[in-house]
Amino acid sequence: MRTLIKRSALPARAALLATAALACMTCTSTASAHAVVGDRVFPATMTVDDPGVGDEFDAQFGHIKAPTDDGDAMNVNTVSYEWDKLITRNLAFSIAGDYVSQNAPNGNSAKGWDNITLGVKYLVYANAAHEFMASVGLESEIGGTGAKSIGDSFSTFTPTAYFGKGFGDLPASLGYLRPFAITGEIGPNITTASSDQGPNSLDWGLTLQYSIPYLQNQVKDLGLPQPFSNLIPVVEFPMNTCTAGACSGHTTGTINPGLIWINRYGQLGVEAQIPVNRATGNHVGVLFQAHLFFDDIFPNSLGKPLF
Repeated sequence: MRTLIKRSALPARAALLATAALACMTCTSTASAHAVVGDRVFPATMTVDDPGVGDEFDAQFGHIKAPTDDGDAMNVNTVSYEWDKLITRNLAFSIAGDYVSQNAPNGNSAKGWDNITLGVKYLVYANAAHEFMASVGLESEIGGTGAKSIGDSFSTFTPTAYFGKGFGDLPASLGYLRPFAITGEIGPNITTASSDQGPNSLDWGLTLQYSIPYLQNQVKDLGLPQPFSNLIPVVEFPMNTCTAGACSGHTTGTINPGLIWINRYGQLGVEAQIPVNRATGNHVGVLFQAHLFFDDIFPNSLGKPLF
């Protein structure tokens, strides 16, 4: 359930969306643990959330130079975690947080925990034949739960829709295109603050992926050795568009090319963060990820749905 799009005075800072409650809806699904539908596995991408639900633990480290209000730039280091727990097979709860260190050249440095994030996410639909998944969630950042120098005093609520589509249903003549997949999410940020403190905004993002494991297993075995046979090249596009206040209509975000190495029990990833405009920043950042699939590591205990 992880996502690092953040509405903030530091738009390029990697951080977590937080979450609250969501009414459950009825559906059937052919998907299994995490974001798996048919022969397609959508990896747990770092800044744009995947469309699946599962028992998982994610840890990330991010470094970037983010712009300050006076036009300078500060070093921002973030250590993040998220734990997702299945309530039922299609419904998951999450809790997340991140420790942030801001080193500003003008002396306004700060460090501490950001606000706690809570959330739920529900898998609405899965079509194995067309490798398609769709989920909905409601996310909330609990204002005042983090350090005063880091966390906002107000709360933010974000109803979000997620989707994923693999191209394994393309004809055999286009076999080398079948490993491609896209995922995306979109959700408005509704704050409890005045517009000058925390303007409402829209988080949206896309990913483009090419799965080497899918190529090897479903298209043609090229005989690639480890670790190359388990790599998924990916490009993420996490964006935020301000919808109220003086910044209304302005978009910030990054383009994140990277690699994910995945196996049955977890994945490792690394991505660059390239600002899309000057409002986002002028410096390239980096993200590192370690992600564990508890539902495969502990299928009969910690990774088992509560109901």
